[in-house]
This record gives sequence, C-alpha cells and structure tokens, in this order.
Amino acid sequence: MEITFLGTSGGFPTAKRSLPAVAVRRKGELLLFDCGEGTQRQMVLSKIGFRSKMKIFITHMHGDHVMGIPGILQTMSLFDRKSPLKIYGPEGIYDFISCIKRTVNFGLTFPVEVYEVGEGLVCDEGEYTIQAIWVEHSVPCLAYALVEKDRPGRFYPERTVSLGVPEGPLWSKLQRGLDIELPDGRIVRAEEVVGPSRRGRKVVYVADTKPCGAVLKLAEGADLLIYEATLDDSLAEKASENYHSTPSQGAEIARKAGVRRLILTHISGRYLHVDDLLEQARRIFPTVEVAEDLMEIKVPYID
Repeated sequence: MEITFLGTSGGFPTAKRSLPAVAVRRKGELLLFDCGEGTQRQMVLSKIGFRSKMKIFITHMHGDHVMGIPGILQTMSLFDRKSPLKIYGPEGIYDFISCIKRTVNFGLTFPVEVYEVGEGLVCDEGEYTIQAIWVEHSVPCLAYALVEKDRPGRFYPERTVSLGVPEGPLWSKLQRGLDIELPDGRIVRAEEVVGPSRRGRKVVYVADTKPCGAVLKLAEGADLLIYEATLDDSLAEKASENYHSTPSQGAEIARKAGVRRLILTHISGRYLHVDDLLEQARRIFPTVEVAEDLMEIKVPYID
C-alpha cells in the first residue's frame, strides 16, 4: 500500500502546498481522499495514472476539498478512460457532480457513479471496507477509515510435505483455508498447515474537524492516522472557533487511539516552515511527521 500526499494545504494553495488530496494505491486500485483544485496536475507529477480502477471519497462540501473533481473528469476523458469512476461523499455531492456534468462539456468517455453516504459502512470490497463517521466541523463532514480484512495465516510448506500432500492445486486449497482429502482417503485440515489469520492494515483520514470522540474511536489501532493540523498550538482557541485542530490535539488523539504512525496535513498557508508544528506534536506522540506535497510513504503489514 502506497500513499501519496497530493495536496497538503488548507483553504487556499500556496507556492509549496496544493489543496487537500491524498492518494492511496493498493493492488492496482486508486483510492483518492478529497480532491482539491489542481489534483490532476499533482497526479501527473506523482506519475499516478488516470485509467486505474478508482474511487474518490469526499469529506465535506467546502470548495478546497472538492473543486479538483472537474479537472479530474476532464483529464480522464482526454485520456479516453472507459472504466467507471465512483465518487462518495456527504449530502450535496450528487447535486455538485450533476451540475458539473450538466454545465461543462467534458465529452465524458466513462460513467460517473455518485453515492451520497453518511456514518457507517460506505463500501465493502473483497479485501477491504471503507467506514465513515461524522466529525465536528462547520458543515457536515466525514472522516474515513480504510480497513483491510484479515488475511489467511502463514502457510508452512514443510508441514504440508510431511503430511504427504503433493505440491499443486491441493496446496492452493489449504492456503485458502480449505480442508482437503488425499487419494488414500486421509483428510488434511487447513489448520494443520496454516497459521492463525493475520490482521490487515488500517488507514484513517481525518480532514477538517475539532478533536472529538468519534475520531478517537475511528482511529483506534490504526497503522496510519492522517489528521489535520491547520493551526499551531498557540492558536488553539482560534482553531476551535473555526472547527479545526492543532498539532498537539492530533498527537493526543494518536496517543489515545494507539496508532502506529501519525502524519499531519491541512497546514495553514501562514506557516512557511513546519518545525514548530512538528515539535508540538512530538512532545506527545513521537512517531509523527508533517506532510509535504508529493511525499510518498508505504504502509507495511505488521507480520
């Protein structure tokens, strides 16, 4: 799983930061969380293709989180995309996309499927789910969690050989957790040669919000928490008034939720340097970074 921070600013773009967008690439699929203006250019710079199987998840209907969608639609059509694009978001996303399609002549070459969603299960795929909760912002706003389903346990070939199972299709069945019958009538159970199931990865994306219990619950045990830090700690009161967070508040959530890694984003344009923001967070949660545009990271399996 590879994550690219396409845009890390909040409100307006700066010379060094584009508007919010985080791309998650997983087994040939692209999951895009928010889509600020200029996202398609950032995708080009990151060498992210426009024809991949793709879903877009919008947190809320503020312009800095959605205005990149028209550009995405235009660029994908120019690349002659054929496969459907799925867009998920809170109430208002359907009318927004409908208006764009009705008033702008994209010459769309692919279907656009739009789903208005709320708290709970957003989509359920074969190997993962996307879950959402409402957070505390000035407009209805969702936070999302990508939660991979458990993987099969580790397969032990030496045990399989000792039980007389010939390598081939029978091994594949055992690896999938299926018991098998050998030609001599003996039954070999998958649990004899496959270890316990292994947990998948969990990535949580929180855009604009005040600290709240809902985020803490969603982030519990995450391998990666991507969390907003619009203003520094000295402006905590202003952040609260505007329904935003500070580095220390994000770090406190990461600590309480037991996450493995924290990355702060949605940085106000007033900050040309982020050393102070990073230090404020590190006092509480040491495994933290401040995102930069086009920064790429990997989220490994624990085992």
